[in-house]
Amino acid sequence: QVQLVESGGGLVQAGGSLRLSCAASGRRAFSSYAMGWFRQAPGKDREFVASIRWSGGTTYYGDSVKGRFTISRHRVQPTIYLQMNSLKTEDTAVYYCATHPVGADTYTYWGQGTRVTVSA
Repeated sequence: QVQLVESGGGLVQAGGSLRLSCAASGRRAFSSYAMGWFRQAPGKDREFVASIRWSGGTTYYGDSVKGRFTISRHRVQPTIYLQMNSLKTEDTAVYYCATHPVGADTYTYWGQGTRVTVSA
């Protein structure tokens, strides 16, 4: 019912920046309570990165990215962004976008992921 497509991943040197985008489409694309970014590094569990509430725009961040990453949303379209600055090698992971529909208990729809590799 919701399709999510991430883009913007790639290879960057430590200290550099990348901007990820996630566009939602489908019948419930405009019915999100929140949208967020998660990541999973090789051999590790999935980790919460950041989220934004659709109404009001309140943002939340994981401790490991606070002060370096910024989540934002398009003013009209169901699209979110993740501006990643001061990247570290430990930020290397596949980054997933997810949406928490209104009325749902948790993040329900997930994108396919975009890979971010930070080299030393």
